[in-house]
Amino acid sequence: MTPALADNQFSLTRWWAQGDPISHAVAYLLLAMSLVSWFFIFAKAVGLWRVRRAAPAIDAFWAAPGVEDGLATLQAADGERVFAPLPEAAAAFAGGTGVAGGMTRAEQVTRVLRQQIAHSAQRVESGLTVLASIGATAPFVGLLGTVWGIYHALANVSAAGIVQIDKVAGPVGEALIMTGFGLAVAIPAVLSYNAFNRLNRTTLAELDGFAHDLLARFGK
Repeated sequence: MTPALADNQFSLTRWWAQGDPISHAVAYLLLAMSLVSWFFIFAKAVGLWRVRRAAPAIDAFWAAPGVEDGLATLQAADGERVFAPLPEAAAAFAGGTGVAGGMTRAEQVTRVLRQQIAHSAQRVESGLTVLASIGATAPFVGLLGTVWGIYHALANVSAAGIVQIDKVAGPVGEALIMTGFGLAVAIPAVLSYNAFNRLNRTTLAELDGFAHDLLARFGK
């Protein structure tokens, strides 16, 4: 090892070796948050890509010669089951009983379509709460690690009776690594949350328009 590397006051190896169980626990927590975040990022990216790829099948549904043909086309394209449940429920509706029986057919079909939109919305929005939570809390977890690391470093320097800038700069600089880790975890989570949320708004708008068209077709 060269002298430059041996004298490096800001290496991750030195920081980890000098850390206590609390700083290690914070690091492990940030690692777990990062892994969970990236799992949901990749899972949601694949799922939303499939949803957006299936969206043009709505036009194919209306262009089909019959309802059964349109359903078959939409079901084949909609692997995520976001759009297909709406025409399936509307086409299969045969009239409500009980309290719903006192409603008009248009009102009952509206109720059925609204339920299916809620289910589809839950499907496309699943996991976003986790990303939002990680994006909001990861910087504070990293800051907690930094504050504790600075306290721990200054306590060690004070106990050693050495108050020199070169003896303080290393441990304090190493403690600041935790803030960087927290930001590295939070930034991808926040950016992906915003991107997914925008795509979801487009999908929900398409579902709402699709439901209105289905109501005009099956609500009479």
